[in-house]
Amino acid sequence: MPGSSYRGADLAEVVTANYARYAIDARSSQFTVHAFTSGLAAIVAHSPKFAIRDFSGDLGFVPDTLGEASVRLKIRAPSLEIMDEVDPTHRAELERRMFHDVLETHAFPEIVFESSRVTASKVSENRYSANVTGNLRLHGVTNSHSFAAQVVVSPDTVRGVGEFKVRQTTYGIKVPSFPGGAMRDELKLAFYIVASRPR
Repeated sequence: MPGSSYRGADLAEVVTANYARYAIDARSSQFTVHAFTSGLAAIVAHSPKFAIRDFSGDLGFVPDTLGEASVRLKIRAPSLEIMDEVDPTHRAELERRMFHDVLETHAFPEIVFESSRVTASKVSENRYSANVTGNLRLHGVTNSHSFAAQVVVSPDTVRGVGEFKVRQTTYGIKVPSFPGGAMRDELKLAFYIVASRPR
């Protein structure tokens, strides 16, 4: 057979050999969650912002095309940390409500995303615009979720940046309320992810 032709098993070996995997580096990455208040409280109360401190995962794809791409991400829900400057009493109350009443981290300690489809178009040298669709498991509920990302690829690292929104009630989360208002159902998540090839 011509050198450029492969049968099923041979083609699978070639794809596997050319498939690149990158491990997410949480220390070099940034992942935040922004909540918003509504009602009269929006005038006098701040909208808290949280940093996700403990997460891991990997990215995979065929180099030069981002073909057969995949994304896996696991977040430790109790690792969310308030970024705003607040007094210790207010911080403790926010954390109690977030972990115990909202996320219920004692019952649902992990948030997991696994892609089912990734499409990418090349924007410029080593830069791609990607659309990712997959399953997001949050608060014990799994739903289909999609987001867009700008991706820059180098031989040893991948960097991805983007943002997306999540409605808490879609995942069975009770939106917290308080005198004068409540938190909005919608959360905004922003990410700057750095992943490296294992050495």
